[in-house]
Amino acid sequence: MSGLFGGFLALTWGQALMIGIGLVLIYLAIVKQYEPVLLLPIGFGAIISNIPFSSAVGERGFLTILYRAGIITELFPLLIFVGVGAMIDFGPLLSQPFTIFLGAAAQLGIFLTMLMAALAGYPLKEAAAIGIIGAADGPTSIYVATKFAPRLLGPISVAAYSYMSLVPIIQPPVIRALTTREERRIKMPPVAAVEIPRRTRVLFPIIVTLLAGMIAPESVALVGCLMFGNLLRESGVVDRLSRSAQNELANLTSLFLGITIGSTMKAEEFLTPTTLVIIAMGFVAFVLDTAGGVLFAKFINLFRKDKINPMIGACGISAFPMSARIVQKMAQKEDEQNFVLMQAVGANVAGQIASVIAGAMVLALVR
Repeated sequence: MSGLFGGFLALTWGQALMIGIGLVLIYLAIVKQYEPVLLLPIGFGAIISNIPFSSAVGERGFLTILYRAGIITELFPLLIFVGVGAMIDFGPLLSQPFTIFLGAAAQLGIFLTMLMAALAGYPLKEAAAIGIIGAADGPTSIYVATKFAPRLLGPISVAAYSYMSLVPIIQPPVIRALTTREERRIKMPPVAAVEIPRRTRVLFPIIVTLLAGMIAPESVALVGCLMFGNLLRESGVVDRLSRSAQNELANLTSLFLGITIGSTMKAEEFLTPTTLVIIAMGFVAFVLDTAGGVLFAKFINLFRKDKINPMIGACGISAFPMSARIVQKMAQKEDEQNFVLMQAVGANVAGQIASVIAGAMVLALVR
């Protein structure tokens, strides 16, 4: 019955629960300010898609139309990358090239979780889509899930964005468990105020795109959009386009992406044992990525005279710039005179590139 008050009569416990989850996401976005740009539209999308007989979903529902136009076609994640690329300053990475290895090491959880999911009985493609949650990169997770596991898109997307927003809660305990107080107090010399030549800044996104594309052609869409956005920023001749990519394009696409992802959280599809398993494995992937970066930084210290504060290894995930800020706060909590923010930002920027390349590698290697 879809007439007046029909929604109250047809409401199931599953729909009520999903509406409650949507309200929790909105609470986290507004009150706790955890990734509000994404969690707020995701939460609201979950609410309106779980109202019985909702006209927002279904054959002619506007959320269904957005899903077909922006998610299935992979358009929304790629447009997000253009905006992200326009926002990122790769200067900290270019002035500290060693941080690229921290970014690479922090992708460890992707492949270990992928192996875990495969051993648990998931098809290889679905296992790869689950593992990519560990990249802490929502658009990459959506892009890979759309290609490899469309039926799991809802839980994978929600897990990816939820864990991104919970970086301040998840990462500090992992970092403290793997480091000693002395290691957390390691001071690193200030990053030299090196002026990165404009030519280098312009060539960097072009070279990265060419190298990544030649090695793994599947990466061209992901890496290309990210680096195109950065080229707009660094060229210095299209400021209007760069600002549009950073603001109007990124904001509008985030809005559509978030509410569309929320629409995939329908009770009958979301409330399954598979969802709980995916969320749990996503958490494991996130923790392993953080641990991989920290442990690799500690490994490097075995061979370095000037030690690296191993906490910056945790910034190798793609949660930019939140992870770098968390590490700086932890460093100053141990020693008020300890400043590792620039090194942490360098690793965080490296993680943004590494996560995209890791996603492309998964696409290229898993057939």
